[in-house]
Amino acid sequence: MEINDMLAPPPVHLPADPAADAGDPQTPATAIAHPDSPLVWAARAEQALDALEAAGADAADEDKLVAYAFARTGYHRSLDRLRHNGWKGWGPVPFSHEPNQGVLRAIAALARAAKLIGEDDEYDRCRQMLSDADPGCVATLLDK
Repeated sequence: MEINDMLAPPPVHLPADPAADAGDPQTPATAIAHPDSPLVWAARAEQALDALEAAGADAADEDKLVAYAFARTGYHRSLDRLRHNGWKGWGPVPFSHEPNQGVLRAIAALARAAKLIGEDDEYDRCRQMLSDADPGCVATLLDK
């Protein structure tokens, strides 16, 4: 049974991400053209994290730090975007609204990167933030 919290703010529905129609968000050119895009930084972090997972025990610490830096940048760009669009630090951010997905992916990427470098408290905070924003997205983004 879903509980309707009448004191909660309305769900955030972000406008289209600045890089949504700019081509491949993983390319450096797209990141340079749209450094304010959570989608760009989420895609860059996910690409780096996926490569680290594929490398397994052979993953270099430098590559872990690069993935973490991409994810951290995406997280901060996400907070900027949310706040600029009326978010007050809490409330629903539905994953089903496509323009919200870059923000939620960036938060999930930071959780993954934090876990990779042993930053368990940050992982837990990001996981909780995702759960607070849209509980269903945790399984989609973190529990793959």
